[in-house]
Amino acid sequence: MKVLIINSSPRSGGNSSILIKEMKNVFALNNVEVDEIKIGNKDIRGCQACGYCHSHDGCVFKDIVNETAPLFEEADGLIVVSPVYFGSPNGTLISFLDRLFYSASFSKKYKVGAAFAIARRGGTTASFDVLNKYFTISGMPIASGDYWNNGFGREKGEINEDLEGLRNARIVAQRMVFLMNAIKDAKVKYPNLLEEEPRISTHFIKNKQ
Repeated sequence: MKVLIINSSPRSGGNSSILIKEMKNVFALNNVEVDEIKIGNKDIRGCQACGYCHSHDGCVFKDIVNETAPLFEEADGLIVVSPVYFGSPNGTLISFLDRLFYSASFSKKYKVGAAFAIARRGGTTASFDVLNKYFTISGMPIASGDYWNNGFGREKGEINEDLEGLRNARIVAQRMVFLMNAIKDAKVKYPNLLEEEPRISTHFIKNKQ
């Protein structure tokens, strides 16, 4: 089993890293391999809707997004961790995920997803909602905890006082391990359920007669 973790905090050893360490400890106990990608200090362009990825392998911008795609393809689970600055995930992460999910042509179905948002006080649930949409549009089951995936702390290390948040991170990691193994077994036991109807794409602009 492999898990890919995207850490979008620009801080080294900050609250995001502390929360991620809690999850890594759980994965280590269950022999799950972990790759962590830190993007907080990277210059990452947003999607420009150029369509390049429709006819080429990857995004037109040759940066960490394309470098991450093979790791995502190999992974059985994806964890996304974001600090909250203005009530939503930070801009670097949104640009990264928009391009990663859109330009990577491989199927993301049945990879297990989980997102965490960390703030001084407000904006975590709104950020949590935004990040989960990347999973749900891609056919990825979400590993839930016993509460929303929040972490609280402003200065480095303050999240250590958020015992509920750290516990929830460990619970989510444990449930990810369970789901990833269950899905692996189910793919062998129920291959017929992997067959789906052809996709239908519609939009709401109609030509007037």
